[in-house]
Formats: sequence, C-alpha cells, structure tokens
Amino acid sequence: CRTRLGHMESFGGVLFPAGLHTQESLRLALNVPFQETDVLVVSYPKSGTTWMQEILTLILSRGDPHLSHTVPNWARAPWLEHHYFAELQEAALKQPRVFTTHLPVHLLGPALQEPPGSRVKIIYVSRNPKDVAVSFYHFHQLATFLPEFRTFPEFLHHFLEGTLCYGSWFDHVKGWTSVRRAPGALLHVAYEQMSLDLRGTIQKVSSYLQRPLAEDEMNSCVKHCSFSSMKENKMVNYSLVAKELMDHSKGSFMRKGKVGDWKTMFTEEQDEYFKSIFESKMENCALDFVWEEQ
Repeated sequence: CRTRLGHMESFGGVLFPAGLHTQESLRLALNVPFQETDVLVVSYPKSGTTWMQEILTLILSRGDPHLSHTVPNWARAPWLEHHYFAELQEAALKQPRVFTTHLPVHLLGPALQEPPGSRVKIIYVSRNPKDVAVSFYHFHQLATFLPEFRTFPEFLHHFLEGTLCYGSWFDHVKGWTSVRRAPGALLHVAYEQMSLDLRGTIQKVSSYLQRPLAEDEMNSCVKHCSFSSMKENKMVNYSLVAKELMDHSKGSFMRKGKVGDWKTMFTEEQDEYFKSIFESKMENCALDFVWEEQ
C-alpha cells in the first residue's frame, strides 16, 4: 500500500506515513527525555486530538487566546513521532510542555514507566469508532501523505482489520486505557464529552492539571474552544499546511465535528457487522462507552 507521496514506514508492526515520519524520528520518539511536568495528549487519529490541544493551550494560558491565534497547534503541542519534532522540542522551553502522539502503547509505554516519564500527565482522547472511521475516511481524501481509498466499504474493511496507518483502533484504545499508572496519572476524555459538555470537559481537564480557572477565564476557554471558533482559526484548522501534504480542494480538515455522523455513511449491514467486530475485540476493555447508548 502506497500513499500519493510514496512509501510508508513500518515500525514496531505499525504503518506510518513517510511524509511525516522517518525511521529515525520514530526511534527518537521512543527515547524522548521527558520531564515530570510534561503533559502528553494521546489518541488514535480523528478522535478529537486537535480539540484537546486547543483546550490545553487555553487552560494553560488562563483563557488568553493570543497563543492559540498566533502559533500553529503543531508548534504548541508538537507530535513526538514527526520528523520535525527535534527542532520544535528545542523551542519548547515553557513549562509545562505539551506534546502529542498517535503512537500505540506497546511502542511508547516503556518510556512512561520509569521517572520522570511515569510522572508525565497523560490525557487519552477517544471517540466512537464509527465516527472515527467516517472522519478518517474523509481525511484520507484530503491528506496526500495517506493512501487513497476509492470507496468507504474498502476503507472500512481496512479499519476493522487494523491495516491502516497508525494500526488498529481497537488495539490502540485497549492498550492505552489498560496501562497501569499511579492514580491520577492518566485522564480519559471522550470526544462526545467535549462536544456535549465543553465547559464540563474544560473543568475536568483543568482540575486534572491542577490549574483552576476563574469564571472569566473559563468563559474565554469555552468561547475559543468551540468547534465553530476552531474551524475559523487558521492556527488550528490546518489550512496553513502546504498543498503538497493536504489537497485543500478535496475538503477541510475540520469538517462537521458532529457526534453520530457515522449514520450518514454506514448501511444497516455495515453497522451490524461493525457491532459484531466491536463486541468480540473489546469484550475485555474496562472503559464504558456512553456513545453506544445514544
């Protein structure tokens, strides 16, 4: 399987798009010199990563939108595994440093088992996998560094088989949410929580970071972290990314952001098949998925 930009990197049994990753950058990601004050956003693609990056930026700046409107989010919360990480890490002197990753736990987990890595605050972001699949499918049309799929059924097959870039959604979620860490060292946030109760989610994250917000600071966070606000913000919506990496004529990075958008794509048969795969793969997962009842 090739992307429109060429080959993909295979690392630790997982495929990564070569347009963003190299063997060296992936190896370096596993040996990042963490500091105990670091905050790490972990997610499978299209699960609400960008949203959480924005929430963290606004909380840490006490609602001041200046940073979120002047610095691209990939520079504010750089990706551990991307080839440009080393140069951005050099510039990340402010504490706490915020980093982002899509790496599965079997690759990155060991670096977070011993101090100072074990003291890093991890925020794991998840989303209804049916919504993830639909969003990721549309993103494949836009991103030239990812393989192009002609039809959604073809893409869905690869999603359920775990043969897409970044590996299996099921393995990713089960792996990270079963990690044994000290109490309070990992916070799980669902995309649906951000969408349905943004203020409550910001309150939850600020408490986790021990960064209480005054009422006016909270109001500013809610305002600038709304989906509509982020979609208009060039530092967040990826419209600044070069057309060699994203064909902006094929759509926008921030599309709908709606909970339950999978219903516009899935047939009844696909939904039933997806449910059967989900039940068999996730039966030992400790998480409660509220979206299953919506």
